[in-house]
Amino acid sequence: MHALSSLFVLGTCAVQTVLGRPEAALLREKRDCAIVKRSVDSFIETQTPIAWNKLLCNIGPNGCAASGAAPGAVIASPSKSEPDYWYTWTRDAALVMTGLVDSFAHNYSASLQTTIQNFIVSTAKLQGVSNPSGGLSDGAGLGEPKFMVDLKQFTGEWGRPQRDGPPLRAIALTRYAKWLITNGYKDTAKDVVWPVIKNDLAYTAQYWNETGFDLWEEVPGSSFFTIGASHRALVEGAALAAQLGTECGACLTTAPHVLCFQQSFWKSSGGYVVSNINGGEYRSGKDANSILTSIHNFDPSAGCDSNTFQPCSEKALSNHKVYVDSFRTEYGINAGIAQGKAVAVGRYTEDVYYKGNPWYLANFAAAEQIYDAIYVWKKDGSITVTQLSLPFFKDLVPSITTGTYTTSSPTHAAILTAASAYADGFIDIAAKYAGSGGALAEQYDRNTGAPLSAADLTWSYAAFLSAADRRAGIVPVTGWSAEDANTLPSSCERLQVAGTYAQATNTAFPPSQTPNAAAEPAPVPFPQACADAANVFVTFNERVTTQWGQEVKVVGNVPALGAWDVKKAVKLSASGYTASNPLWSITVPMAAGTAVQFKFIRVGADGAVQWEADPNRGFTVKAETKAASGCSAQKVEGSWR
Repeated sequence: MHALSSLFVLGTCAVQTVLGRPEAALLREKRDCAIVKRSVDSFIETQTPIAWNKLLCNIGPNGCAASGAAPGAVIASPSKSEPDYWYTWTRDAALVMTGLVDSFAHNYSASLQTTIQNFIVSTAKLQGVSNPSGGLSDGAGLGEPKFMVDLKQFTGEWGRPQRDGPPLRAIALTRYAKWLITNGYKDTAKDVVWPVIKNDLAYTAQYWNETGFDLWEEVPGSSFFTIGASHRALVEGAALAAQLGTECGACLTTAPHVLCFQQSFWKSSGGYVVSNINGGEYRSGKDANSILTSIHNFDPSAGCDSNTFQPCSEKALSNHKVYVDSFRTEYGINAGIAQGKAVAVGRYTEDVYYKGNPWYLANFAAAEQIYDAIYVWKKDGSITVTQLSLPFFKDLVPSITTGTYTTSSPTHAAILTAASAYADGFIDIAAKYAGSGGALAEQYDRNTGAPLSAADLTWSYAAFLSAADRRAGIVPVTGWSAEDANTLPSSCERLQVAGTYAQATNTAFPPSQTPNAAAEPAPVPFPQACADAANVFVTFNERVTTQWGQEVKVVGNVPALGAWDVKKAVKLSASGYTASNPLWSITVPMAAGTAVQFKFIRVGADGAVQWEADPNRGFTVKAETKAASGCSAQKVEGSWR
């Protein structure tokens, strides 16, 4: 059977027990679905070694396509013109490295370990590279989206900053740190890896609510993908800190509010996520951004939690259908494919880059979300169909109704088989339009299926490998648990914690740190509240009208506020600023019981400093330092004098 004709039977493979079709029709359906499954089985078997080889070829210094790249630098693509992707993107590199660490954790490889360690060393160097986004002193430079392959700054025009890079990188490094701890190398995790992670976590806690560009580098505003990555990084960071015998108070303090903000992207009237808000209003919001958020937030132990947008949650499944359906009539190559069957998908339907085409990684992501869901449904032994997720399930089993179906129900098996066939359909499409010899570019033509844009896109290969693993039931050994951090606070706050940053200098990994089955580290519970009794998280809220380019800072008599040195003053955030409420705000950890004298200053674009009028402001940091959850908090309110 031709690959395209096989697509028309997908989604019907499991409905025989519900629809009661004639035996001959059932046999045909089973035969056709078996053909598709064998096709995908064959593609994965053939493509897996190709994808591994192509991916590793794009990592310096020894990758066959990465000559001249620094050790550990992940190049986006070997393409140096039309388009020029000969850079290392913080986001792409982090996502690729997360996949490598996940594979490494399941199947030890000394060469892969060297690659991971090289990436950590290169990250430590990049964190200290001053760039157009800023430097390390206040963390701003960590939001720079890309660098030259030799780790030097890129100074050209670009959409910057992009705030998903640091949290994604923290997640990748946390996975490796967790492996080190599990195998008895806690000191290496704490002394070598943690200082690098700590900078990225500090950035995430400080800047998560600031305007930045989305993962496609086109729209400034708030991105669902960035917020999802930020929450996960903060939760994983809090868990890792506890395992290392330390604490990330900023993680515990901000994470619930990041998750709370994440809920605001949901469009209840349409049953989908609006992937970019506060910017990009010309788009519908139906975007691969949301599918990628779901699969990269996948926690096998979290069930079908909607708050963290787990792949099998009612919201994620409803969103999956709306996203996929938006492409059904968008591309010529989707013509004739019936409702409920897999189609070629891209970033978003309004896309004009290279005239807007399907992306291989989007197809793999669409498949991966369903494979993730199948894993949880099998593990938990039940599938719940709600009114919200019902349209998704009706595409698989048309006669289904709302309810919970356990393994004793034939409908449970019907759903699993149909969902598997549906997910396989997305892989089958990518396989049909793959380049010669299994090459995966960035895109394929919307009408002909010919590969387009950057050749051998590293992210495309990583996306394939991840989807193939999930299909095989291989899931990540995560450093977090959504169950530990999926509770929403009573109210959302724009709580951003001023970070402290330091160049990581200890980047020498001890040799021979191989798997050690004898190591059995004691489990460490997730810290629901700060154990540190020394600090209170003080939020400064100042209302002051400013002009474009001006900043507001707070400076005072204690080291946390710069000890009256304006060069060390703490910058406030304008993320909550409106014309009617010109609010500048920042949260600063401060020693409990301290008597504080301070003032706000307004700093112009030229660096000129304007102090507010005398006298100094003052307050005493409260002594009560324990909170039921998070860290002890205090607020200081003010208006410009």
